Amino acid sequence: MVFNKNLGYIAPQIIERAAECSMTDFQIDERLDACGLACPLPLLKAKQALNRLEPGQVLEVRATDAGSVRDFRAYADLSAHELISTEEVDHIYIHILRRG
Repeated sequence: MVFNKNLGYIAPQIIERAAECSMTDFQIDERLDACGLACPLPLLKAKQALNRLEPGQVLEVRATDAGSVRDFRAYADLSAHELISTEEVDHIYIHILRRG
């Protein structure tokens, strides 16, 4: 299942097309590999990385923790940051956030 801010949850077969479209809309300014980290570490590491970015810059986070999907969505809803998209590819969750 893929979450896209504009489309909501969409079917897995649309993952590649959603990724192709979204990659042309923005530039990734920093990448964070949180694979292998358990909750809440992916979100905590992402918060630290976002604090290093300038407003408007984009962070990509890769995580293997399935709970990160819920965590990143809730965090974006409660913060000034924007969750642009969340995709699952081969059991890796890719979260794209824009610093608010």
